[in-house]
Amino acid sequence: MTDDSSFDHRGLDLAARVAAHAHSDHYRKETDIPYISHPFSVAMILAKLDVPDEALIAAMLHDTVEDTDLTIEDVREQFGDAVADIVAACSEPIRELPWEKRKEGTIAKIKEAPLPVRWVVAADKLHNLRSIGREFQAVGDRVWNRFSRPRAKQEWYYRNVLRSLGEGEVDARLRLLLQWLAAEVTNVFGPEDAPG
Repeated sequence: MTDDSSFDHRGLDLAARVAAHAHSDHYRKETDIPYISHPFSVAMILAKLDVPDEALIAAMLHDTVEDTDLTIEDVREQFGDAVADIVAACSEPIRELPWEKRKEGTIAKIKEAPLPVRWVVAADKLHNLRSIGREFQAVGDRVWNRFSRPRAKQEWYYRNVLRSLGEGEVDARLRLLLQWLAAEVTNVFGPEDAPG
């Protein structure tokens, strides 16, 4: 985004409109916060890191295929292969699988994922943990009642995502995201071996 003349304003604008429409009736877990605030926040995190346009657009759309009626074909048709490939890689493929199996699949998949996918996943998890941390300050341990799995399972998931993201190629952007994510994991769950 350093050269404003080459930035894809129309693509990001369209992605924001598509995501806002797709998530129009959705809210963050057990809150009155419109869900669209999440993809906007994920995109803002990545905008600070000067990622390519495709990654910013994919960040806006990263939950649309998983959580709405939008299909990966819709994304591909409107935004092209690069964006669709990132969104597809960020989506859990089979929602009918048990939570643990879906999360194990995500952890395994991101180890080998290309950098743009790992940037979006890292920013997504970072924003989720920041939100959990803020909610924890407001309601304490009741925050965990909002999730389908308890705190211990959430901790297992986030710590393993962090480890998995750090495997393979790590560029300066991902390194910074991993530092921020590690700090939030510690903020929310405490040091690695601390009692929960």
